[in-house]
Amino acid sequence: MFRPGPESFVRIKGGCMKRREFLKKALWVIGSIIGIGRWNIKAEEGILPRRPYGKTGINLSIVGLGGASVMKLPQKQVNDIVGWAIDHGINYFDVAPTYGDAELLYGVALKKYRNKIFLACKTLERDAKGAEKEFTNSLKRLQTEHIDLYQFHAISKMEDVERIFAPGGAMEFFLKTREKGLIRFIGFSAHSEEAALAAMDRFDFDSVLYPVNFVMYFSGNFGPELLKKAREKGVAVLAIKSIALQRWRKGQRRTYPRLWYEPLAESEKASLALRFTLSQPVVATIPPADPELFKLVVNLAMKYTPIKAEEIQFLKKLSLNYEPIFSLQS
Repeated sequence: MFRPGPESFVRIKGGCMKRREFLKKALWVIGSIIGIGRWNIKAEEGILPRRPYGKTGINLSIVGLGGASVMKLPQKQVNDIVGWAIDHGINYFDVAPTYGDAELLYGVALKKYRNKIFLACKTLERDAKGAEKEFTNSLKRLQTEHIDLYQFHAISKMEDVERIFAPGGAMEFFLKTREKGLIRFIGFSAHSEEAALAAMDRFDFDSVLYPVNFVMYFSGNFGPELLKKAREKGVAVLAIKSIALQRWRKGQRRTYPRLWYEPLAESEKASLALRFTLSQPVVATIPPADPELFKLVVNLAMKYTPIKAEEIQFLKKLSLNYEPIFSLQS
């Protein structure tokens, strides 16, 4: 049975009030691993805990379902995956037009849950006209009247930032559309720390979707500055690539052909990698684009505890064996 999300974006009546009051009065637990405080809303057995999405009053499940995990799958299977996610307390769903048929599949699978979930979408368009066209198409494909979080997708270079904020740039469309209530929050995803930091200097974003991963963090110095800046500016961090290792090596058998990189699929080490990510000041993480790995991450997240100092040292040494998929030079 689905457990409703935060009151701020769920309309429920009658008996569901007890659940809502439970969430309000739930125990908050703070950790202090590596000098960073994090708040978790404890949940019922078998239900993922939630964390505040910035200062919005919305709480998101610490694991979300990415549309890339369901693309090219049969609709019935997608419906089953979404139902499984809902049953485990997931209320954060992310998608993009670049994920093949994922928007169409989500449109069907999420329709009956729409008022109970937080739906995030993205655009690669950098000008206002292109963003408007893509946004309109996404609404139709997703069978929804609004997007909770709309994001500039894959800001990878300074040119992206300049185009977005230029006269006639996509930010103009984002702001007008937010005023109309068709989008609630504005964010971006990035694979360049320089571009991400520059974007945050230009605008008070609600969130950034960014790789937060132990190999990149320790071997590539990729992440520390972004996390620091986001915390200073009050920008919520949504994480990706939590259990990534490195790009597939030449001649290596790709055990997860849907992925362009090798993931950590062994439970014990995957758990450490996930706990490292969730021990940073992040709201939630989107697992790799594979249904099996999605379920693995959810099950591991159910047992989440803040990472310990000795475990951090282990991950530091382990990271030296891999080439980070993103580094400070990326």
